[in-house]
Amino acid sequence: MTTLRRRLLTLVAAILLLAGLATGVVLHAAARADRANQPRSGDPTVRTGTLTLDQKGRLAFLNAAPGPHRNAVASVRSTDPEGGRTASTLKCARFYAAAGTGICLQSNPGVLKQSNRALLLDAGLRTRRTFALAGTPSRARVSPSGRFAAWTVFVSGESYSSAFFSTRTSILDTRTMRLAPSLETFSIVRGGKPYHASDINFWGVTFAPDDDTFYATLNTANKTYLVRGSVSRRTVTTLVENVECPSLSPDETRIAFKKRVLSRTNLWHEYVLDLHTLRETALAERHSVDDQATWLDNHTVAYALPTDGRVGSSDLWSVPADGSGTPHLLIAGASSPAPL
Repeated sequence: MTTLRRRLLTLVAAILLLAGLATGVVLHAAARADRANQPRSGDPTVRTGTLTLDQKGRLAFLNAAPGPHRNAVASVRSTDPEGGRTASTLKCARFYAAAGTGICLQSNPGVLKQSNRALLLDAGLRTRRTFALAGTPSRARVSPSGRFAAWTVFVSGESYSSAFFSTRTSILDTRTMRLAPSLETFSIVRGGKPYHASDINFWGVTFAPDDDTFYATLNTANKTYLVRGSVSRRTVTTLVENVECPSLSPDETRIAFKKRVLSRTNLWHEYVLDLHTLRETALAERHSVDDQATWLDNHTVAYALPTDGRVGSSDLWSVPADGSGTPHLLIAGASSPAPL
């Protein structure tokens, strides 16, 4: 009995110790997040107001500025992106919108399990449908017509630079609510032949206006490919190598993407690919861009970069799409841009 009692006491002590450690980790993370949320002098003015996804001439995004509106869907006038921003009460980890339809990916950490979900939004930011996510939110896109929405999550690992990661990319028909849970079920054509492998991953969908064609990144055998896909035929075809997180230009002639480069200072460089000639143009941004760029118009792309000296925050930058010019700070304390 004495030995059994000692074992039980040891077990109880171990459980209490683990519970204490878990609580400490959560409290530490909360305290760190609270410090990051403290406003500083010079931070942008954010006010609560009415925000809809059918407001023309505005740029929607996720507010990354410290304060009570951090991570909220916000917007500014496209002609005055440095002006005061209007914030909603909806908070997301990733966001995108087009034609009055939005997608909001949320991640709610817990002591034992993290809860992740996708919210399909109407023009008034009201939730039309909720979908459980298999992992941590990574990318989100809506087709130009609002007909389709896509999202990518990390099922394991924390980033594309991790040695071991798995992604899952889904496409939703917002009219019929038919969900393709994983692009891995689509047929793949590589080099003109059907391709099958056990290590396939997709991420970073971007849609064409025809409500069928899309582009995405395919990863297999330690290589990444730009693929062109068809929602109706459930097929993808590889086009070129070393293309990640594609974004189709409004005129459908070019793809903005991040390209993995061998450098001690850069991990990815931002490029634009001409879809007719397959010629690549390096953009003027010299920092490593770990983001899916967004076209503001046919001449300019926007992307997020980490904010200097502020953990977990980012700023939106823009750069000409023809490789000329210099990067320009578009919106301080922001991410996930979506031109309305």
